[in-house]
Amino acid sequence: MEKKEIKIKAKEEDLKGFYSNLMQISHTREEFCLDFFNVIPPQGVLVARIMVNSSHLKRIIFALQENMKKYEEKFGKVELVKEPEKIFGFQSK
Repeated sequence: MEKKEIKIKAKEEDLKGFYSNLMQISHTREEFCLDFFNVIPPQGVLVARIMVNSSHLKRIIFALQENMKKYEEKFGKVELVKEPEKIFGFQSK
């Protein structure tokens, strides 16, 4: 079987990355919506919205678990800090 190479393009402004300190998840029967926010009280900004189907989300979860395991083997266990207060009802402008 011939291995095909896929070329990926990225917009210059996306290459710098985005910082998120809050994530909100919603879903329909077919898709999951992952909203990433950068919150500095008294406001927050949506920095990315990623929509994926359920089987792809499961692969993402598996990849994250595997990478966290490798990270902790190299750098030590990551301790969960106290969860911040729940933020309800973002207001958009």
